[in-house]
Amino acid sequence: MTRKRIARRPGGAKRARPGQAQDLTRGGPSAGPAAGRSIRRLKGELAKALQQIEELTAMVERDFLLGIFNRRGFERELDRAIAYIKRYRAVGALILLDVDRLKPINDAFGHAAGDQVLKAVAGALINQVRSSDVVGRLGGDEFGVLLWNLDEADARSKAIALEQAIDALSFSFGDRTAHAGASAGVAILGLATDSQSALAAADGAMYVRKAQRRQATVTTSQSAAQSSPSSSGT
Repeated sequence: MTRKRIARRPGGAKRARPGQAQDLTRGGPSAGPAAGRSIRRLKGELAKALQQIEELTAMVERDFLLGIFNRRGFERELDRAIAYIKRYRAVGALILLDVDRLKPINDAFGHAAGDQVLKAVAGALINQVRSSDVVGRLGGDEFGVLLWNLDEADARSKAIALEQAIDALSFSFGDRTAHAGASAGVAILGLATDSQSALAAADGAMYVRKAQRRQATVTTSQSAAQSSPSSSGT
């Protein structure tokens, strides 16, 4: 009886029988369940790591007190908005607001009172804009609002509305009442705009507006003093 010779590969390895090639490329039949478990475990670890990265990124870009974007997150959104505007020839506006009288409130009632004011200001801004708009705290008592699809006239009207919403806020600390306020500056986002020039333009406009409001307050106070009975000598 003639014994059949077994074909061997170079190096002495046995030739795979038909139907076994797929098993060999996967590590053999016995390696299948273990490999599957390893893949599932690695996928789970990857998903967990990606979620942690997302959470850390959100923490880095969010103001821990107010829950809105901080300067880093807001500037990232501004860069994205400007890129979109340039690509699709859209329109938008940037409004910067500086909260008035926050330091006197901090000095008189403590920083917890100042935090209460900042939270109320953030809430007032969010209530005045659309869900597609962006609100951020750029640092200290300065806020930014990024608005979509409105022209310059509408942007300036919105800036006034934001000032009025914050001016209307009233705070009670013990038996005393305090009011804040805000001055807003506007920059229109166009095809030639970049984020830093937009921030600089809005910042400059904001300080011009702050000077105007301060002068208006002084003028109002002087008029009230001149019209009071004590000032007329009666």
